Amino acid sequence: MKKETRSNLSQKLNKMREKINLIDQELLTLLNQRLRTALEIGKIKKEMGKRIYDPRREKDVLNSLKRKNKGSLKEEDLKKIFTTIMKVCRKSQI
Repeated sequence: MKKETRSNLSQKLNKMREKINLIDQELLTLLNQRLRTALEIGKIKKEMGKRIYDPRREKDVLNSLKRKNKGSLKEEDLKKIFTTIMKVCRKSQI
């Protein structure tokens, strides 16, 4: 197999970084959408006299995501990421 030149590798690296930047922008957009939705949910919960924190709901969300995860994201990392996302959204509802 032919070894790639440093220049070709550098071009590949730059293309992959551009791809990461686009994905990060998409994630940022989705996270902001999620937060806006969580804020609306918080308003509804307050009107209903419900508590913001619902551990059973969060457990259900995590279990659903674990079942749907078909990628290479490890279960423990998925849990860390989404637990943090939910915590940030929950704090914003207060």
